[in-house]
Amino acid sequence: MINQEIARIQIRSNTKVLLTGIVTVFVLSLLVWEHFQGGVASHHILQQQDLPAISNWWNGLMLPTLTWFLIGRTEKRIGKQLPQGQQTNHLQRQAIRLFITGLGLGVLIAASFTNGYSLFLDNVPYIILVLSLIIPIYYAEFILGFILSMTFTFGAILPTIFILILAAIGILTYKFIRPVIIKLTMKLKSSLNKSPNR
Repeated sequence: MINQEIARIQIRSNTKVLLTGIVTVFVLSLLVWEHFQGGVASHHILQQQDLPAISNWWNGLMLPTLTWFLIGRTEKRIGKQLPQGQQTNHLQRQAIRLFITGLGLGVLIAASFTNGYSLFLDNVPYIILVLSLIIPIYYAEFILGFILSMTFTFGAILPTIFILILAAIGILTYKFIRPVIIKLTMKLKSSLNKSPNR
């Protein structure tokens, strides 16, 4: 039993090192590519030229650190859920799905911004609000996917600030508003299913 636990910890540690290494290679390659394509980009806060600009060089430090931290948070959460009887494979698949969802949303936002699709961008807050009723967007794997997918367009710092604000809203929505909606829906469904007394 102890040997199995040690083996699990070792696998998790190896996975974290591997994924952090992949992200580090990705971000450093991106920075080198930008450097030889006219210089490493900087992004103004709120796209306002009079506000400070944040250089993409910070990505080289921030993304590997965030990856290490967020993967660690995901592993910790999965480890806590295991004693509750949930299967490891199910929890890992759920984490991968959340990561891909965050990645997909980030890609849509970045592509819409790059191509000027303001209709989609104007509705992002509503999309995220609805999404946070369905899934926990405050989970570390969703946040990581979101940040990684927006790095090329916005750098790492601005998406991190943006998703942390959204995650705070997501916690309130998923933990407090969602249960009330589910409870009301169940009551309504229950009352509709009852046949009227005659």
